[in-house]
Amino acid sequence: MRGLKLIFTVLTLFFTTLIFGQKGFVRGSVFDGKTGEFLPGVTIFVEGTTFGTITDLDGKFNLSIDPGTYQLRISFISYETLHIDDVVVESNEATVLDNLKLEEATIQLDEAVVTASYLRNTETAMLTMKKKSVTVLDGISSAGLKKIGDSDAASSMKRVTGVSVEGGKYVFVRGLGDRYTKTMLNGLDIPGLDPDRNTIQMDIFPTSIIDNLVVNKSFSAELPADFTGGVINISIKDFPESKKANISMSAGYNSSSHFNGNYLTYEGGDTDWLGFDDGTRDIPATENIPFFTDAISHPEGADGQRYREILQNFNPNMAAVKEKSFMDYSIGASLGNQFEIGKYTLGYTLSASYKNNTDFYENAEYGRYGLLSDADVTEMEVREHQTGNYGVNNVLLSGLAGLALKTKRAKYRLYVLHLQNGESQAGIFNYAKSNQGTEFSGFQHNLQYSQRALSNVLLDGKYSFYEKGWELEWKFSPTFSSIEDPDIRFTRYLDRNGNYSIGTEVGFPERIWRELEEVNYAGVIHVTKDFKFNDEDAKLKFGGAYTYKERDFIIRKYMINVRDLSLTGDPDELFKQDNLWPYNGDYSRGVTYDASFVPNNPNQYNSNVNNAAGYASIELNPVKKLKAIVGLRVENYTQNYTGQNQLGTIVLDNEEVLNDLDFFPALNFIYSLSENQNLRFSYSKTIARPSFKELSYAEIYDPVSGRTFVGGLFRDADDIAGVEYWDGNLTSTDIHNFDFRWELFYGMGQTVSAGVFYKKFRNPIEMVQYFTLVGSFQPRNVGDGEVVGAEIELRQSLQPLSEKLKNFNFNFNYTYTYSQIELSSTEYQSRLDNARTGQSVGKYRDMAGQAPFIINAGLAYDGGEQGFWNGFEAGLYYNVQGQTLQYVGIVDRPDIYTVPFHSLNLNASKSFGEKDHFQVGFKIDNILSDKKESVFKSYNAGNQYFERLSPGTTFQFKLGYSF
Repeated sequence: MRGLKLIFTVLTLFFTTLIFGQKGFVRGSVFDGKTGEFLPGVTIFVEGTTFGTITDLDGKFNLSIDPGTYQLRISFISYETLHIDDVVVESNEATVLDNLKLEEATIQLDEAVVTASYLRNTETAMLTMKKKSVTVLDGISSAGLKKIGDSDAASSMKRVTGVSVEGGKYVFVRGLGDRYTKTMLNGLDIPGLDPDRNTIQMDIFPTSIIDNLVVNKSFSAELPADFTGGVINISIKDFPESKKANISMSAGYNSSSHFNGNYLTYEGGDTDWLGFDDGTRDIPATENIPFFTDAISHPEGADGQRYREILQNFNPNMAAVKEKSFMDYSIGASLGNQFEIGKYTLGYTLSASYKNNTDFYENAEYGRYGLLSDADVTEMEVREHQTGNYGVNNVLLSGLAGLALKTKRAKYRLYVLHLQNGESQAGIFNYAKSNQGTEFSGFQHNLQYSQRALSNVLLDGKYSFYEKGWELEWKFSPTFSSIEDPDIRFTRYLDRNGNYSIGTEVGFPERIWRELEEVNYAGVIHVTKDFKFNDEDAKLKFGGAYTYKERDFIIRKYMINVRDLSLTGDPDELFKQDNLWPYNGDYSRGVTYDASFVPNNPNQYNSNVNNAAGYASIELNPVKKLKAIVGLRVENYTQNYTGQNQLGTIVLDNEEVLNDLDFFPALNFIYSLSENQNLRFSYSKTIARPSFKELSYAEIYDPVSGRTFVGGLFRDADDIAGVEYWDGNLTSTDIHNFDFRWELFYGMGQTVSAGVFYKKFRNPIEMVQYFTLVGSFQPRNVGDGEVVGAEIELRQSLQPLSEKLKNFNFNFNYTYTYSQIELSSTEYQSRLDNARTGQSVGKYRDMAGQAPFIINAGLAYDGGEQGFWNGFEAGLYYNVQGQTLQYVGIVDRPDIYTVPFHSLNLNASKSFGEKDHFQVGFKIDNILSDKKESVFKSYNAGNQYFERLSPGTTFQFKLGYSF
């Protein structure tokens, strides 16, 4: 009864506030100018009244007051008092004074007087966080996101020093690949829509719900240890400062991809537009599948009838068809507010978005090249080559609901996130092959659909006992994700002057179903104790974390055999009823299948991970101006595997394939040269571990590119020659990290910094071409490596050049890296045996996935104060990453490198109407119309394409309304 009474009281207060509340609100936050941390317990008082409040554990305050104009006094013991004049409060509106800075008082001074407008720049707060952070840190605040004008987090991350974005989705730090970058949501691990990646798709987060994006480039003990380049933390707004609702729509046009009558697609399901299949692509059978030999032995018996039933259950569509494509479009909405209910503050955030993007790649090119046995010939020979067109339609739905409850000393949050992604691909390629004793040409049709779903729940709590210096925080987050590739269809014809055939020479058609289910449970606890050391603030932190992951993966493949049929070159003919076995009653003719996954399926596995961690760190000032942060983290990581190799000669039943008990020290030192100038040094040890897929016996085929991923447990050897290229023992990578950085912060969000870093890798994992399986790639430990780099950053207003340029800002950052991997004895001998005449083979090569340089530059205009330019913002942004080793060559297969992609984008937006409720935006992506390319490189040889795509230039128009 008491619980029901409490609920009734809260609901009554809630609706009374909604219906009768006529007061306005003053809301904001206060932070320490010295440490950059938010201050709890600060007094906010309205001069000439009896109204006041204090900041809560997050340094935030909420004051309900009658409409009017007021003067505020913000005070806290041992800090200078602030007076803020002319604070206007309107009925049912919130006046936001965000990120008010209190400076520590050293002697008795007159009270400082500042204006609220000066303190509303959250970019200043981000720079304060960067200046006072215990780690090397970069990031973008919500104000910065708004200024840049990007609609999602991925596009914005390109502006951060040393950050690059792959495919518009995945973020890499300091040129290091996905393996060495980690993404967290609100400080906790979250897997992405692609569980094989360490980073989540950043384009799924609309900027309207993000509080800030922070990139930690150096390690501290409370962070997970499995990163090297950086940890990206996405902080979601939990308590909107005022009631905010937004609806936005966008439309994008690309001359190559949209309204193109040559666009390729195929007939899917009725729910494809929602990102999932409706059953149209269901597998015809997963059990009770007779072999063809059984069916032909008793064609009219049970096996024969069941065989014909399965044949007839296949979806008959096998051909890509032309259809005029539509343009890109999206719609999104978000809503958030907070309420005072007695002693409680209740906040909520709701967000939903829908994106539908279409890409069409004409003259896409995929190649496979190799070296001739004659060492005097330096040019590479073509072994496989395919060119053609393919269309891609991608649908992404995202929904986020957040609820937060806060008192002065405690806060609880609940977030629920769901993502649904569906992608359909269809392509037609001309194909030529000329190696391994075969030479032919033909064409192929590829049809593929992939659907991905992710559901994440985050529950956390935070308690502050600031009078005694204690703080406790805990978080728990389960995530459920799935990937299904239902009915991948591949058909290749041999074309001899108009005579079409299908057989062993070109490869039989395939129908493939892939399924992945994964669960992830993550929890952390952090305890902080503030104390004094040498009369300076000091801090002790300790805590723990636990993560459990489990994945089930299966591939079911049907090989389609065409027995003695006349063919026309139309893939749809294969599953016409008249062509199915038995053809015209002839049991030796017709289309048949072979189910390679029965009776035993080597492409099926279960894998699980247990990772338990604990840490402790201390932060103090051993001498004046020097801050030291010393910490140690321990992680016990075990990974078990259930599955078998392709031949069934090795069978594992929940057997341990990885067991790491590691200690990860972290040392960070910050020396304050002046109030706005720091020197930083850090050392840490971190780790990179193989993924579920990498530590498996799986073989995963990509029908578009024709390439196969081979799990790292497979051995690769030429036993006749007595050469073992890989022993199948994949292990973790240990990394030692050193950072040194100088940084200077000066007025109006301007900064300049320069730094150097060094990383030493033991047993790095790289993707290597597989010798005994043509067109395949495998993760392997290679020789030890190292990376040496430098980075500079400049954020500068152009006002010093001219007063007319005061609203222009220039951003530039450059990261340079030199990397090398020591060749293993096997790789060195392989390169030596296949060297060209006159070629010198060294003991080192480039590190795979490590870009030699990254450049980010931008020129931004943040609008004037009057006329048309009020509310107008624009920016021109450039990004490029240097030529990077993508796949490591072996034997007669050369290395593969990415070609620099020069990305130049323009954003412009304008707010207008009462209180800037309306927004219009315009964006141009890939102004230079650059191409995405990867090439084979070899000594004194011309580069040959491994992959070549032309994404074209996209123009996007956006409308938004806020209320």
